[in-house]
Parts: sequence; C-alpha cells; structure tokens
Amino acid sequence: MPGIRRLVLDVLKPHEPSKLILARRLSLLKGVEGVNLSLYELDQETENIKITIEGNDLNYDEIRDVIEEHGAVIHSVDEIAAGKKLVEEVETLQDR
Repeated sequence: MPGIRRLVLDVLKPHEPSKLILARRLSLLKGVEGVNLSLYELDQETENIKITIEGNDLNYDEIRDVIEEHGAVIHSVDEIAAGKKLVEEVETLQDR
C-alpha cells in the first residue's frame, strides 16, 4: 500500500543549527528521496522556513522528531500527497 509521498511543512527554527545541517539530516531518513528548504522570514533569533520532502512512505513522526531535535517546531502541515502517483495542483477559475 503506497504511503505519504510529499509533505510541505511550515517550520520555525533558530538560526543554529543551520538550514544546511537540517536539510542533510532530513535527507538521511528512510524513504526520503529529496528535501527542499526555503527561507520565508528572518528575524533576530529565528527563521521561518518551508520544508518540502518527497519520497516513498514518508514517516511523519520521524520527520517531526528530527525537526524538533534541531530546536525547530512545525507550525503547520501545508500539503500532503499520498498514493501511487504525485498529483500536482492545477489552476482553476476560482484561483484567478
């Protein structure tokens, strides 16, 4: 049975450890094929980042644990994709 294939997370993290360290650590998790971290907001003590993770049968609990081990917190789960195939969003009339 296919599991979770993509997660998009809104995360608040301290400046240290760096985004590079967090991305590398997440990429080492079982089932993870790719990790993308994007910086959205920066203040004196924290960074607001979007983390996109793709793979096969992603384990949310393991991902959350790694994020929290790095002093960060998940604000929201903004996208989840599951199943045999990734389905990309399409623009509709309501989106215009």
